Amino acid sequence: MLRRLLILLILVCPWALAVPQSYIIDTNNTTIRLSWHAFGGILSWATFSGVTGAVTLNPENDVDDHIHVTIPVATLVASNKLLTWQLKSDMFFESERYPTIEFISSRVVAQGDGRFRVFGTLTVRNIARPVILEAVVKDPHAQALTLDATTAISRASYGMDKFALVVDDRIAIAIAIKTNDVPSS
Repeated sequence: MLRRLLILLILVCPWALAVPQSYIIDTNNTTIRLSWHAFGGILSWATFSGVTGAVTLNPENDVDDHIHVTIPVATLVASNKLLTWQLKSDMFFESERYPTIEFISSRVVAQGDGRFRVFGTLTVRNIARPVILEAVVKDPHAQALTLDATTAISRASYGMDKFALVVDDRIAIAIAIKTNDVPSS
């Protein structure tokens, strides 16, 4: 009788057997790129490295999906030395006072074909704001993941409103995450 009940449970609730896979972000192969327009259209950019965190995905049940990323502001490198210094200074990121940026997902929704919409909170300069990432996971069943995501934020909403007349408020963010080769337990 118990065996029949177990088989019935498996047939009716296959999600009960789904096992989430957790992956550690590969710091050396993960980058985040910011881009914006300044001075009437000149494209400027900056990148972050040293990104740490974890990704948990359950292909059978996206309620288990979770992404947590920490970005060290000190790793910021812009298109020139002056811009790098300005961005790290109290004009923008204020890296000495706020050494990290953090993203924590609240929900990951599968869109099909490896596409996901990731809802979460981005904390910059100790200011937390909701964001939505459009993400693509290449082979979510693989031993190592490659996740590419994009979003855009208002820099003013994070208290970085200097030079508003010459620098656009909209900052595009492109994220390229690679994880370890073997899922963590």
